[in-house]
Amino acid sequence: MKRILLASAAIIVALDQLTKVYIKNNFELYEMRPVIDGFFSITYVLNPGAAFGMLATLNESYRQLFFVVVTAVAILAVTYLMIKEKEMKIRLVSYTLILSGAVGNFIDRVYMGKVVDFLHFYIKQYQWPAFNVADMAISVGIGLLFLDYIILNKRTNNESNA
Repeated sequence: MKRILLASAAIIVALDQLTKVYIKNNFELYEMRPVIDGFFSITYVLNPGAAFGMLATLNESYRQLFFVVVTAVAILAVTYLMIKEKEMKIRLVSYTLILSGAVGNFIDRVYMGKVVDFLHFYIKQYQWPAFNVADMAISVGIGLLFLDYIILNKRTNNESNA
């Protein structure tokens, strides 16, 4: 299982970085190419902030340091949890997704100070902030982790009530 998770993480980070390189090399900044008219486009943006652009207006040198430190701490924390909870398979998959997404965005922050985002969903004037492969991995990982905690909590409650 360990090799599969390691390979999966490597594939996710590689896919994230390859898609970002493709976007940077084939799109102008802010260029939008519709894929499904009125719903989804590929739009090249650089996100200096966190999810949904949070902290984007913070002084650049502080923001850069903040995100590099926070991401490094998060990577260490998730790695610790992976070691600590190595028998819990769903959690290991969750942590692998979260870790690989964090590493993918960390690479952008270290080299550019910003994260390349390009997947853009919208309906008329309602828009979801653009995101990338790393963001998807983090979101799916957190979703799986949440479901695992619900299932584990339900299982624990059922066992204690029996």
